[in-house]
Amino acid sequence: MAETTSITVTRSIDEPSDKIFDLLSNPERHNEFDGSGYVVSDDRTDRIQKSGQVFRMNMNGPHMGGDYKTDNYVTGFDPNKLIAWQTAPAGEQPPGWEWTWELQSQDSDQTEVSLTYDWSKMDPQAAQDLGMPLVSQEQLEESLEQLANAVSGE
Repeated sequence: MAETTSITVTRSIDEPSDKIFDLLSNPERHNEFDGSGYVVSDDRTDRIQKSGQVFRMNMNGPHMGGDYKTDNYVTGFDPNKLIAWQTAPAGEQPPGWEWTWELQSQDSDQTEVSLTYDWSKMDPQAAQDLGMPLVSQEQLEESLEQLANAVSGE
């Protein structure tokens, strides 16, 4: 049996893709749609505008002993369609897990949103030692629910 190294969840949100992308590309609002409960706030509020950018987040989780910061390296950027980043403890290089948000317009007021949490690029021993996945499918589904609520509440 092949070992799972990613989780993808998908749902339709009754909002246009540009409105959803606007929220996803704003780190200041990421805590509003974090189903894991780890994201506290952003540390730099620059809007994501291209691949190669790095944004820092304030986090809290028992797996890191409480408060910590992450640097997030933007690995994919296609306005209103895709945004992705690899996460690392602040000051370190990404160990290989990536978050990818894909948006597909269904019509002018509905978008299919997919969220993928992928740790396939991690060293298998490091992934096992860290206890990957750190975020469950249910928490990813909660992220999509919170995203839908955040974007419809604007």
